[in-house]
Amino acid sequence: MRLINRLTILIVFCAIQFSCNQKTEEQLTCGNLKAEDFQTTVDGKETNLYVLQNGDVTAAITNYGGRIVSLLVPDKNGNPGDIVLGFGSIDGYLNAHEVFHGALIGRVGNRIAKGKFTLDGVEYTLPINNDPNHLHGGSKGFHNQVWDVKSANDTSIVLTYLSKDGEMGYPGNLNVEVKYTLKSKNELLINYLATTDKSTPVNLTNHAFFNMRGEDKGTINNHLLTINADLITAVDSTLIPLGENVPVEGTPFDFRKSKAIGKDLPQENENRQLMNGLGYDHNFVLNKAKAGEMTLAATVVEPISGRKMEVFTEEPALQFYGGNFMDGSDTGKYGKTFDFRESFALETQHLPDSPNQPQFPGIILKPGQEYKTMSIYKFSTVK
Repeated sequence: MRLINRLTILIVFCAIQFSCNQKTEEQLTCGNLKAEDFQTTVDGKETNLYVLQNGDVTAAITNYGGRIVSLLVPDKNGNPGDIVLGFGSIDGYLNAHEVFHGALIGRVGNRIAKGKFTLDGVEYTLPINNDPNHLHGGSKGFHNQVWDVKSANDTSIVLTYLSKDGEMGYPGNLNVEVKYTLKSKNELLINYLATTDKSTPVNLTNHAFFNMRGEDKGTINNHLLTINADLITAVDSTLIPLGENVPVEGTPFDFRKSKAIGKDLPQENENRQLMNGLGYDHNFVLNKAKAGEMTLAATVVEPISGRKMEVFTEEPALQFYGGNFMDGSDTGKYGKTFDFRESFALETQHLPDSPNQPQFPGIILKPGQEYKTMSIYKFSTVK
C-alpha cells in the first residue's frame, strides 16, 4: 500500500511539472495561458508567448511590448502563485484600459513636463498622453511595439527594437536590446542595452504590476515594504518634479524600515505629496555610495503567503506606485478585475522629467556611448 501511495504521489508530481514546463504550439498551462492566444500580428509583425523556467520560478513573456505576462513563484508552503498582473491574450493588452501592464518602457520612462525638452539648442515636442504631460514614451512607446526575438531558450530571452529617428518626437535612431534571464537562485535579471546615432534622452524600465499574494488575491496594503531611500522627489499635482528632493523622515514616505504599504495612507487627506499622487506614485532617490553601483533598492514581504521580493538595481531611483488608478476596468487572466490598490509597481529608473531638470542625473545618450544597466528581482520566502 505504501508503495502504491508513493507511486501515486510521484505520478501527480510529474504531471504537475510537465504541465508547467510543456511548451507546444497549442497549449501553455502556466498562468492559464494558451500560446495560440498570443500568436497574431500587430502592425504587421508577429507576436508570440515565451516561457522561461529555472529553479522555482516560471515566467511567461510576450514580445508585444516585451511584457511579463505571468510570473509564478512559490509561497512558504511551496505552492506556486502568479504574482504579476496580466491578460490571457494579445487582445487583452490591445484593449486594456491600463496600457503598461508588464511592459518594457521607453524611450523615456516616467513623465516629461508638457511633452517638451530642449537638447543641443533644439526644442523637441512629444505627444501628450498623461494630460498635460508626456508619459512612458507616449502612446506608441515601447510598450505598444512588437519587439524582435533575437534569441530564446529555457532560461532567457533577448528582445531587440529599433526606435527610429522622430518616433514619438524623439531624435535619433535608437537600437535597444533587453534580456530577461531566470537564474537558478530564483532571480529574474533584466539587462538593458542601447546605442544611438544622435543625442537623445533614454530612461528604460519595466512596468510589471505585482501582488505578492497572487494576481487575484486582493489588497496590497498589507504588504510590508522597505525602500532604501532617504529622499523622494517632490512633485506637483500633475506629478512633475518641483525641482528638489526632500527627506522622507517624519513623512508617510519613510519606508527605510519595513512597514505595511497602507499604514500611512490615512494621511492622504492632509499630506500634500500623497494628495498629489492620489496615494503613492513617487520617485525615491536611492541611497548609493557611488553612481551606477548595484544596490538593494527595495524589499517586499507578503505576510500571508510568506513570499518575499528583493529589488536590486544599478539605477539611481525607484518609482513606487501603489495601484491608485486601478478601477476595475480591466479583467485579468484569472477572470478577476484589477481593482484599486490591489497591485503595485517598483520601476527602477532615472528621475522623472530629467531632460528639464539639470540638477538631476542626466539621461542623454550620445553617439558612441552605450546605455547599459541591469536590475534584479530576487524571490524567496519567510515564515
